[in-house]
Amino acid sequence: MLIQRPADIRPSEITPPELFHDRRRFLRLAAGAAVLGAWPGLAASGEKFPGLRRDFSVPEDKPTPYDAITSYNNFYEFGTGKEDPARNAVSFKVRPWTVAVEGEVHKPRHFDIDDILKLAPLEERLYRLRCVEAWSMVIPWVGFPLAELLKRVEPTGSAKFVEFTTLLDPKRMPGQRSPVLDWPYREGLRLDEALHPLTLLVVGLYGEVLPNQNGAPVRIVVPWKYGYKSAKSIVRIRLTETQPATTWNASAPDEYGFYSNVNPDVDHPRWD
Repeated sequence: MLIQRPADIRPSEITPPELFHDRRRFLRLAAGAAVLGAWPGLAASGEKFPGLRRDFSVPEDKPTPYDAITSYNNFYEFGTGKEDPARNAVSFKVRPWTVAVEGEVHKPRHFDIDDILKLAPLEERLYRLRCVEAWSMVIPWVGFPLAELLKRVEPTGSAKFVEFTTLLDPKRMPGQRSPVLDWPYREGLRLDEALHPLTLLVVGLYGEVLPNQNGAPVRIVVPWKYGYKSAKSIVRIRLTETQPATTWNASAPDEYGFYSNVNPDVDHPRWD
């Protein structure tokens, strides 16, 4: 089921991301040196995170090349084609940005994206992103455990699930003008899954600020679940007592379950 993309970008290949940084990009980054020095006021994809700690050794399964990760995406808010997000998210603005954390918590709060960057030391972790439509990528994500954010709001004893909601703004996200899904995009986890140390709140990849097409400015990544469980461009996190409705489960309940744990031995109803 986990068929790779064509050989030109297979995950067993690795190409240093700096090879993809052309002269124009280099000049743009040089011009933004003052911004880089003002950590954590990073905004644009391509900017580096200073002092990043790598949390993995040399892996057997090498990272997918940077250009593949950022040019072949599922992000229906910017179009249903795999190349649509990279093309349609270029002008997407991620400042200002706040994330509301509410529901079954003692201390509901709105986090500015810069507040989120200050919550915990950022680290780079190598996780595989798997999608049910037969492709996967090995990605060096930048972030920290989602639990670091959730503990700030102090979940109540009634909290059992966590719901994530993506920005709803058809003007900025042209894919939302299509009725292909019931917008806004929603996903969810059990609370114990959300608190697991491998569940990451992600703000970057390959040591850089998260590109728009990959879910900027903030998303989650859950390495043992299929990619659609990892909500992108999150604006609300709500803790609930009951299992929340999720977008793909509501759209195609026979194909997309709430849990969606990766099991290569179990075929998708329409793919083997």
